[in-house]
Amino acid sequence: MDFHWFAWLFAVSVTLHNLEEAVWLPAWSQTAGKWHRPVDASAFRFAVAVLTLLAYAAVLLAVTQGKESAGAYFLSGYALAMLLNVLFPHVLAAAVMRRYAPGMLTALLFNLPVTVFLLRRSLEEGYIQLPTFAWAGPLVVILILLSIPLLFAVGGHLPGSAAARRFPK
Repeated sequence: MDFHWFAWLFAVSVTLHNLEEAVWLPAWSQTAGKWHRPVDASAFRFAVAVLTLLAYAAVLLAVTQGKESAGAYFLSGYALAMLLNVLFPHVLAAAVMRRYAPGMLTALLFNLPVTVFLLRRSLEEGYIQLPTFAWAGPLVVILILLSIPLLFAVGGHLPGSAAARRFPK
């Protein structure tokens, strides 16, 4: 299986993971204490929908732009973010709270192996070079992390969200 196959599989695994979270995380967050602030279901689902579309955009860019392209580094950075997401917060929160953290099943079954194989194929097939990925990968992770509060804010003002119900137009 080559880079392209794992790239598209990555987008599917992100979709499955985000679907699991979209269904169960908002309610779980209401009782998660310090591990996750309570989130509005509509705002959260908007955020994960955008992040899911972003995964497909990253794959499309990487596949069409080719080796050592901005798209390849963006996709690999996104894969790094999803790999880190397996441990922080899913596995760590479940271990500390001693209960299931929504998203952990798909993180372990899909995201962990797919991201490891995607990053490996990216390096082996020359889609990314390690010296560039050493700074580009963490940069993408940081940008994704910074986008999350913005996506929550935008999603929180869409019709059906808690904020929109409190402050009708």
